[in-house]
Amino acid sequence: MTESAGLRAGYFAAAAAVRPTLNAIMSKEWQGREHLPEDGFILCANHLSNLDPLALGHMVYSLGYLPYFLAKAELFQLPVVGGLLTRMRQIPVDRARGGNESLLTANQVLADGGAIIIYPESTLTTDPDLWPMKAKTGAARLALETGVPVIPVAQWGIHEVMPRPARAPKPWPRRTGRIRIGAPVPLEDLRDSPLTRDVLDSASERIMSAITGELEVLRGEPAPSGRWNPRTARREPTPGRPGPGGALPDRGTA
Repeated sequence: MTESAGLRAGYFAAAAAVRPTLNAIMSKEWQGREHLPEDGFILCANHLSNLDPLALGHMVYSLGYLPYFLAKAELFQLPVVGGLLTRMRQIPVDRARGGNESLLTANQVLADGGAIIIYPESTLTTDPDLWPMKAKTGAARLALETGVPVIPVAQWGIHEVMPRPARAPKPWPRRTGRIRIGAPVPLEDLRDSPLTRDVLDSASERIMSAITGELEVLRGEPAPSGRWNPRTARREPTPGRPGPGGALPDRGTA
């Protein structure tokens, strides 16, 4: 993607402020960077801490991409933060209006070869054991509409640096923020299908299952059977996921 000099300068200035701070408050471990395409892709990640976007943006920028986030519209109204998000062309999502405009903007970013970061759960997980929850369908819709690769990402340890509902990081004892990038989610068989609710739900669950699989590797334990539904506040059956005690997938090392 060809970005303007002004936009790159804005990212450089933001990185100059953010990266030293993150390096000071936690160690980092990044796995699986070989799975990132050259351009035009969607990163879908689990969400455990308000610090997640900075940590993930740090990684994406350090690996040579400009990160574009789909972020809730309310953030764009905040002093200083809102202006910075706007200048860096981040993508506001107005959930009260359905988010169609934001998807159009995201479509253009991807058509230009950009990298978009989405948290499919749309909020911090409320799963009691901090596993990924049932997803919204926005990420799946964008992926199927554009045909670009969807890359699953798992984050773990960052939530120990800034646990919910803390308002500031807790740098001591020093923690390690671990991010693991997985292989593209297989969605090819769904790309030519009408975007019905069943298709979008199926694509969304594949994305969340891929994220969960990478998180199992980071945590060194299998996810429980089923997926937490924040609307019902209970874990519901999920097709194709192993139950407790199932074997971890052999994903190798990065």
